[in-house]
Amino acid sequence: MSKPSTFTAALATMLGATLGGLFLWRSIRTQKRKALNGPASAEPVQAQLEADVTLSSPAPVQTQTLLRVHSLLEVPPVIVSTPEDWEMLWPGFQKDLSIYPVLGLDCEWVKSMRVSVKGKASAVSLLQLATFSGRCVLVRLLKFQDAQLPLPEGLVGVLSDPRVLKVGVGCYEDGKRLAQDHGLTLSCTVDLRYLAFRQRQAVLNNGLSLKSLAADLLNVTLDKSLELRCGDWEADVLSHEQMVYAAHDAQISVALFFHLLGKSTEPRLPAEGDSMFVQLASCCQGLVDVPFRGRYNGEGEEGERRRRSRKSTVESPESGDQQVPDPRRNKRKPLGVGYSARKSPLYDNCFLHAPDGQPLCTCDKKKAKWYLEKGIGELVSEHPFVVRLLFEPSGRPDSQKDYYLTAKENVCVVCGKTDSYIRKNIVPHEYRRHFPPEMKDHNSHDILLLCTSCHAASNVYDGVLKQRLAEAHSAPQGCEEGIRLLEDADRRRVRSAARALLSASDGMPQTRKEELLTVIQSFFCNGQQEVTKDMLQKAAALETRIFNESYVPHGLKVVQVYAERGLRGLMDLERCWRQHFLTSMQPRHLPPLWSVNHNHDKYLRKYGEDLQIQLN
Repeated sequence: MSKPSTFTAALATMLGATLGGLFLWRSIRTQKRKALNGPASAEPVQAQLEADVTLSSPAPVQTQTLLRVHSLLEVPPVIVSTPEDWEMLWPGFQKDLSIYPVLGLDCEWVKSMRVSVKGKASAVSLLQLATFSGRCVLVRLLKFQDAQLPLPEGLVGVLSDPRVLKVGVGCYEDGKRLAQDHGLTLSCTVDLRYLAFRQRQAVLNNGLSLKSLAADLLNVTLDKSLELRCGDWEADVLSHEQMVYAAHDAQISVALFFHLLGKSTEPRLPAEGDSMFVQLASCCQGLVDVPFRGRYNGEGEEGERRRRSRKSTVESPESGDQQVPDPRRNKRKPLGVGYSARKSPLYDNCFLHAPDGQPLCTCDKKKAKWYLEKGIGELVSEHPFVVRLLFEPSGRPDSQKDYYLTAKENVCVVCGKTDSYIRKNIVPHEYRRHFPPEMKDHNSHDILLLCTSCHAASNVYDGVLKQRLAEAHSAPQGCEEGIRLLEDADRRRVRSAARALLSASDGMPQTRKEELLTVIQSFFCNGQQEVTKDMLQKAAALETRIFNESYVPHGLKVVQVYAERGLRGLMDLERCWRQHFLTSMQPRHLPPLWSVNHNHDKYLRKYGEDLQIQLN
């Protein structure tokens, strides 16, 4: 073939490929424009989801799937702050649930050291629910709580409905928070991470977070910036970015649920005539209401129980039947990091003797030298360092087998480590500080040495016992009854009304404006005077926190309960903490004569059971 003929053929091939590519691009673009601009309807989505549920083998993310997911994410969310808001949208929700009884679910709360920016313990602020059509509702739970309004019956009912699946990442754990903070019951939850594990051919490159699942399985990028995740979810008005962020979490959960069902390698096709709930639930057997444990063995709840039974746990008689995983075995989270260890030994093992030579106790070298410097003691020996007092002491040991006469090693009493140790208060200071002087003066028995790792582990176990004491004796830690300042709902309502009027009164309906003005009038002047600009400014800057007159610290309240039984009651509390330490930490290097009943016989002999308890 001549050179001109070769050139002509190559040119024709290139032009043909270009024209073909342009034609394909135009077809895809036209299809996408029709999908996005067409009327919003549940029927096309329903038909597509029905096709997905009956798929028999995994499939890559197709263009139609991407278009469907993006159309879900484009549905604007609706804020619900009052029962009236809920009643307006509930019929549409019911219609969607009658087609597919599935809700994407997520929760938001202020993520700042368990204490919200409003001055109280962080409770779930926002509940997000989305149906298969993308219809999404953002329920502001704290708005109902602050206004002392009951939650809508429809909302309470659908959350507890055992025939409506609630899907998401960590939805079982969200249910526990909803129960704790708002008394809501969440049932029939399915964690999407378990469904992802079932897909043996699923490629999960970035982990198991909702963002990672969306990127790996749907090719969708979710905005998970720190500013949004840790934003103020208790703000009077949520920003547009917050609303979109919250809605997308629930909407993408629904999309992932149906996509994962479509990728199932071993689908269980429902029998003809079954309801849609039965069809969907049959694909989630063994995964309903199961907490996520980080891995899935394909054996459902039974396999999960067997795996939990193999975990290293320590069961404490003081903690009922609750089992706590040993935190020292968590290799991914080293304990004790950041602790400040002692730079010098705790025990110098110096001895003080009475004038007649009877051993009285051990002490540190600084104290022993103080007696020498004051001229009220004389040095008996250097090794060991022994000082004999030149005056009669106020008390002597009952016998020579006394805890305070034994030399003690500078080692961790749990593992025996000889460096980086810290003092551990076996009876926590928040309880001991309220004991009567008779039970806390010159008492080093309950101060032991632990290495940084064992100290951190012991604190974890202490937290469990503290929580049980809090529940048993109505002595809450960190919740509304247990903080010094409380949020006043009335003052907060007035401040919110004033801020709304100052920032958005021009575009506000007249009826709503009059309603807010009435709130401010009733607070400042019992409705007898018109609201002025100065009054609005004052209301907008209103302090909403008030002093909690019934505030009682957790430690004091627990000690008060035990002190009702007198000296024996306080000894029981002391014994409880000592036994808890022995059971949870299982120390192997305790000093000789250390005992859970230390000094108890002495207290009864010296003060009697009728000692008048005066708490600090």
